[in-house]
Amino acid sequence: MSNFERLLNQGEFVVCGEMGPPQSADKAAIIRKCDYFRGVVDAVNLTDNQTAIVRMSSIMASVFVVEGGLEPIMQMTCRDRNRLALQSDILGAYAAGIENILCLTGDYQTFGNHPEAKGVFDLDSVQLIHTLREMNEGRFLSGDEIKAPPKMFIGGAANPFAEPLDLRIIRLGKKIRAGANFIQTQPVFDFVKFDKWIKAVRDEGYDQQVHIIAGVMPVKSVKALEYMRESVPGMSIADEYISRMKSAADPKEEGVAICVETIKRLHKTQGVKGVHIMPVLWESITPRIVEEAELLPRPILTSPHQEEVEVQ
Repeated sequence: MSNFERLLNQGEFVVCGEMGPPQSADKAAIIRKCDYFRGVVDAVNLTDNQTAIVRMSSIMASVFVVEGGLEPIMQMTCRDRNRLALQSDILGAYAAGIENILCLTGDYQTFGNHPEAKGVFDLDSVQLIHTLREMNEGRFLSGDEIKAPPKMFIGGAANPFAEPLDLRIIRLGKKIRAGANFIQTQPVFDFVKFDKWIKAVRDEGYDQQVHIIAGVMPVKSVKALEYMRESVPGMSIADEYISRMKSAADPKEEGVAICVETIKRLHKTQGVKGVHIMPVLWESITPRIVEEAELLPRPILTSPHQEEVEVQ
């Protein structure tokens, strides 16, 4: 069992970070970024060719994060692998010490820097979650026995802002029934929609069946918010945040303030068990955000048999 899983199971409000692997073979870039997260977050997401742009493997990036003294959440998409490769990579990742995984269908290749690439999509995210559960229980999708099965903590994604809401809740239920243990959401910039979604989640009792971890994102400019609102499918940005960023004397400072306020509000929201900070190309801001959100020191568990201690 990973420390991340233990913290959630004992009721801690967790903090996740996110790191994009480099568009190169530079291992040192990952080790350097680990300094921004160590003692500040409970686990770090490693993206898998995010936005269909070629980057270092999320598997090897996760291995390097372990070397850097952090606990990874390895993202895995269905876009680039069939069920043979997915299961093979899961076995290898677990053998290398990776215990947390986030299952994603994946951005379409036409959005990235190899639009002519062929998408695989042998499975989708719900089926990948089911695959992980089967493997944890000692079976391949073929039904063959796994003599030394993995024991992964399985995650899925949710978008509280895409319409219609009813279908979002139905899809969340499918992921829970397939075997998801935790859910990470898209970044919250619209509390009207998020509050409706989390209420629907509570009404179904899903917040008692899976750990909901809400996404937050510090932004540096109003252009970033406008781009997300206009160009990213399923994103919802409230007008108040656009206005605040436009009128801010220092947009970066305002972006940090909005992120901290969002975390504090989510911390008080029933059904939310943690936050997932997505500082796209701005990992260095993570320690300040977590500190100003009053989420330091972070609790850690060094073994399942030791009592909780805190990072000082």
